Amino acid sequence: MKRLIIITAAWCMLQACSDKPASTSNSTQEGTTTQLSKATLQDKIRGGWAGQTIGVSYGGPMEFRFQGSMIQDYQPIPWPEHYIKHWFDNSPGLFDDIYMDLTFVDVLEKYGMDAPIDSFAKAYALAPYPLWHANQSGRYNILQGMSAPQSGHWLNNPHADCIDFQIESDFAGLMNPGMPQAAAVVCDKVGHIMNYGDGWYGGVYVATMYSLAFIKTDIKEVVKEALKSIPAESNFYKCMNDVIAWYEKNPGDWKSTWFEIQKKWTNDTGCPDGVFSAFNIDATVNAAYVITGLLYGNGDFDKTMDITTRCGQDADCNPSTAAGILGTLMGYTKIPERWKKDLEEVESITFPFTKLSLNDVYATSMRHALMQITRYGGTVTDSLITLHTAPVQPVKREQSFPGLQPTVRKGIGKTLTDTLSAEFEGDGVVLTGALTKEWDTFTPWVYHIQVTLDGKADTVNMPYNFRTRRNEIYWNYQLPAGKHRLQLRLLNPNPISTIRVNDLIQYKRTTAP
Repeated sequence: MKRLIIITAAWCMLQACSDKPASTSNSTQEGTTTQLSKATLQDKIRGGWAGQTIGVSYGGPMEFRFQGSMIQDYQPIPWPEHYIKHWFDNSPGLFDDIYMDLTFVDVLEKYGMDAPIDSFAKAYALAPYPLWHANQSGRYNILQGMSAPQSGHWLNNPHADCIDFQIESDFAGLMNPGMPQAAAVVCDKVGHIMNYGDGWYGGVYVATMYSLAFIKTDIKEVVKEALKSIPAESNFYKCMNDVIAWYEKNPGDWKSTWFEIQKKWTNDTGCPDGVFSAFNIDATVNAAYVITGLLYGNGDFDKTMDITTRCGQDADCNPSTAAGILGTLMGYTKIPERWKKDLEEVESITFPFTKLSLNDVYATSMRHALMQITRYGGTVTDSLITLHTAPVQPVKREQSFPGLQPTVRKGIGKTLTDTLSAEFEGDGVVLTGALTKEWDTFTPWVYHIQVTLDGKADTVNMPYNFRTRRNEIYWNYQLPAGKHRLQLRLLNPNPISTIRVNDLIQYKRTTAP
């Protein structure tokens, strides 16, 4: 925490410099000063939140229905009347990328802009909503007594490279208009609760695009400039850079770029659900789909959202991100009326699992943005805002699963009733599995499994409660090369459920970490 405060202070001084303008500007050798009216700032903040909500609702029926394939043009994507209200009423879990944001916004509102990392970690870990992948693994780690940022580190979280922080970093950009370095400080604190490496970079990149969308008028410039926030050595950077190059080579055919992404960037190393599978929730490939939509959409709200959705995989979160960024750039007033008509039905309704409505967060984000603007060297009058921004700088270099590659996925498919053993060879292992009945959110029972690897025993906890569940039974990415024996023993059977052991994934280290 002390290190973050020091960085914040340093960047606070940096922000006396600048980037590029949205409306009026004054460029100097030290940077760029940008002026916005308060009304414009509020309109852009509102456009960002509105775009997210419209985008996730648009892509909702397509979420993970197209894995490794695009949605063809002849297939319509429905938008019946009252559609956003329909999702609010019937499938509130669809909005995980929004209610997670709102959790963090609420923490900032309660504890201020220097809210400690534990306040964010505890708020989302104890929240009543369901979570998946890196978010759920991070939550489990926090509830088991692990502190952030260790809770998101790849050694403790097999989903560290998944999309999670990428879909909930919007708030960091929206509260830091034209101040990408300030957004990066927020991302460093919050994003490492549940992600690391490329998974964290996805959130940094998205937050930077939001931040730049306040001061730029060309969405393609936003996509390119924001990439400077990511270390060029990372796979995440290389993938986004490829997408930009493929777009520039063939700007009239988004499908040609989609095929290039499939050929080069769809191997999933980390997420146990995506290894040797068409399913892919990796942040990198889904971010590639986001910027495919932004680039080929060329500032058209409908086209951007549609292309991003048709890329497939996480086809609700990706258009939510793309529409949120573009909604920020264009502002709420310029979002086509056909989308806002349905949105207006829910703007005053408390968002699922939260105490905030969209109208509430429009005002709260505006308040936070004004606080950040003055904190980082800008000025605020009754009607005019002056921003001082520093050039985009890359965040620190980090990598999940360095040198590790999955080599075998071995089906086990057995129920753990007493003991079970398996042998494998490699430098790492993940054992997938789950409770067969775990939707009960009231029974406090926790199964205890003794895991013995090469004679060394440990105990893992598997809560019956779906909200607090453990995503995988066991993992270890730091094994000596060679043959290993893994044995499980169920210490406290209970007939309320059974534990199904699904697959064993073994890893081999191909390069030094």
